[in-house]
Amino acid sequence: MSEERSGALFELPDELRIDTTAVRRITAEFIRAQLAQTGFERIVLGLSGGVDSALVAYLVAEAVGAEQLLCVLLPSATSSPASRTDAQDVVGRLGCASRVVEITALVDGYFGAPGDGDTLAAPAPDGVEASPLRRGNFAARMRMAVLYDVSVTWGGLVAGTGNKTEALLGYTTVYGDNACAFNPIGDLYKSQVRQVAQAVGVPDAIIAKPPSADLWPGQTDEAEVGFSYAQVDRLLYWLVERRRSLDELPALGFAPDMVARVVRMIARGEFKRQVPPIAKIGSRTPGVDYLYPRRRPGSARDGG
Repeated sequence: MSEERSGALFELPDELRIDTTAVRRITAEFIRAQLAQTGFERIVLGLSGGVDSALVAYLVAEAVGAEQLLCVLLPSATSSPASRTDAQDVVGRLGCASRVVEITALVDGYFGAPGDGDTLAAPAPDGVEASPLRRGNFAARMRMAVLYDVSVTWGGLVAGTGNKTEALLGYTTVYGDNACAFNPIGDLYKSQVRQVAQAVGVPDAIIAKPPSADLWPGQTDEAEVGFSYAQVDRLLYWLVERRRSLDELPALGFAPDMVARVVRMIARGEFKRQVPPIAKIGSRTPGVDYLYPRRRPGSARDGG
């Protein structure tokens, strides 16, 4: 793995700069600990061709070796061909195992195939035409369903690839991309993901390209949310890490309307960041006050 390379591949606010050597050490220890705690030796992840999943693949290879990693490419009819090319480049560079599972039939089997002008050739199950967002969210859940099934035959733990910015903004699909057994980069803002990706040797083309969930053709994260990751990461840093009040943020250069929108997004997405609440009735409730270490004698090792 290479040391951090120079070059302005992305905008990195000074507040978001981190010690990438320390991050790599912490994440390596974390990945190895998760395997030890659960009794697994292997890891499986969905490789999209974006910087987040590419970084997790590199971190896993660095922590436990590429031979313990299976990268699953899960393209659909709306996926960018460049995304698959970039994902295959990562697989080739790491020398890890890979598999391609086309999910278009899974999505179309539920909604019906899109026709000309994105109208449906067959009606959706509820008779309502599926929007690109609805189809995209369903596709995200199908990808995770495939990953968990593949984890059974591979015997691997499913690694998450979502970053801290997405989690705070609620820019995730419940039981889709936010589902996983563990997440090495969940406490890294997008700007920091790019910084660490540069340090471990993720290809420049992947680091520099506009982030996209590939939910529909031409979709990009920043165009959808209305501001750049560098802008929102800096705001989240002062709001979350430094606990600045809403009244203090404009003095740091943040427009009041942007602050208000981000705060609304954080509030709306809170349910995505928490485990489902349980109505407490008994004296000991699973997941609340009836807890055991993740690894238990005789436990199933199928990733699910």
